[in-house]
Amino acid sequence: MGAQHLQRGRWGEDFAVRHLERLGLTVIDRNWRCREGEIDIVAEEAATDTIVICEVKTRSSEDFGSPLAAVTPRKVRRLRVLAGEWLRSHDRHARQVRIDVVGILLSNSGAPHVEHLRGVA
Repeated sequence: MGAQHLQRGRWGEDFAVRHLERLGLTVIDRNWRCREGEIDIVAEEAATDTIVICEVKTRSSEDFGSPLAAVTPRKVRRLRVLAGEWLRSHDRHARQVRIDVVGILLSNSGAPHVEHLRGVA
């Protein structure tokens, strides 16, 4: 991956953290890795005792589709596995575990466009 791509991804994750915090979630982990892959953001929604596994996709254009289109059924299955691994490795329990996707489309003319899909799995 190029440096610009990595920088855009990091910016998008930082933006997504602020978005989730504005919604009342508490970010408890970022860029957690294990042999199965990586989780971008792990957050907690205390009011509902929910752990939220959040995948972030940031794009500068829709030339290759919307940011959300990059989260395929295969990626969702991997996120389910990663969620279980994260919970086991942190000895965490919650009433619910939810997988969300935050898609961010950057714009040259203004604020980024954000789409937040809750409970994709």
